[in-house]
Amino acid sequence: MKLLALEAVQNARYYQSRYRQIEEFGGTLFVLNGLGEPDYWPAERYRIAGSRHIDDIIATARAWHAAEQFHGVLTFSESGVLTVAAVAEALGLPGVGLDAARVSRNKLLMREAQERGGAPVPRFRLAPDLTAALAAAEEFGYPVILKPTLGAASNFVFKIDDPAELRTRFPQALDGMAGMSWFRMEAEGIDVGPYGLLVESFLDGRELQIEALAWDDEVYLGSIVDRITIEGNTFDDDAHRAPTTLDADQLAAVHEVVTTAAHAQGLRRSVMHAEVRFHQGKPHLLEIAVRPGGGGLDYFARLSTGYCPIRATMAVAAGTKPDVQHYHPTGVHLAGTCLIGGPGQIERITVPAAVAESDRVFFLKITAQPGDVIRRPPDGNNILGFLCTSGATFDEAIRTAYEFAAQIDVQLVAPAPRLTA
Repeated sequence: MKLLALEAVQNARYYQSRYRQIEEFGGTLFVLNGLGEPDYWPAERYRIAGSRHIDDIIATARAWHAAEQFHGVLTFSESGVLTVAAVAEALGLPGVGLDAARVSRNKLLMREAQERGGAPVPRFRLAPDLTAALAAAEEFGYPVILKPTLGAASNFVFKIDDPAELRTRFPQALDGMAGMSWFRMEAEGIDVGPYGLLVESFLDGRELQIEALAWDDEVYLGSIVDRITIEGNTFDDDAHRAPTTLDADQLAAVHEVVTTAAHAQGLRRSVMHAEVRFHQGKPHLLEIAVRPGGGGLDYFARLSTGYCPIRATMAVAAGTKPDVQHYHPTGVHLAGTCLIGGPGQIERITVPAAVAESDRVFFLKITAQPGDVIRRPPDGNNILGFLCTSGATFDEAIRTAYEFAAQIDVQLVAPAPRLTA
């Protein structure tokens, strides 16, 4: 199976480990970046278009496809969703379509589609200025959520408790999102929908991270992971557990709302990363992205349910139904945490062998490198990496994760310069 992975702008080397998984699972992977580094992937299977404009990316992909006859195109990047949809359409390969991709990328269009389709969602409004944001917050009632329509990884997402805080956070989010990497990595020449700030009503309950599949009229919840973060006014997606603690009735309700939302977004054959949050005892949609979840969620899925989001991505890209069943946990207890430190420029990160080689660690990925600048809220939401562990019980697994995380030594050269006042 020949597959083409796409990014309009290369996101450092973040996705290389997943690209290697594709080859471990029997695929032959070709990589095309609009803008990217040389020597990123084996030369015979790597090309750079030299531009982030979609016309140039499509032209390069079309010429390469004529020679190689790819079976499908894919991306693991939120910023690559529209690029993949456009290239798939141009090459006549399977894809979700540009309209569904746009709806699934832009948080405002997503909310509008979900609401039209009858999915339970928070109240929402696009706020073109502070006055509009204050009016929406007053109508919805505090606390509210402020977030970019084209964001990712919780960058410039704030929980706002009162008008004074909204007056502070709105200009910070407005300034910050203009330079946000997830926006700057989008292809040029594609309609991405409105780019601005959303105000949403606050959902007060537990949150779930779901790896799912839409295939024709059926939606499968392949993996469900509980988010167990102690929440503040910024959103670090930093601690997870599996299997989920949902009971049978809650599981059925979650399946219903994810199905409703997926169909509302126009998704009929797609891998999906769904985020669901309970409010007043009932599940509501945060988002459905048309890609697998990041971090170690693919490892969580394989170990906790036997579902593989990477294999599913490969199959869907080629137009074949993946091996999937409805949610069925294996009973393995897993915990995961993001590695989060203070802001600054990285000098060195040292991981002890006792951590890196432990049989209790099933996923460890250091994403920050020496020289990287780590920004923390309100200036950004960079992390250092991910650490996921197993145990006889969840308590044992999470205790191990926190103990091991504390042993990873991070040295900073200097504080990160602030982006906003």
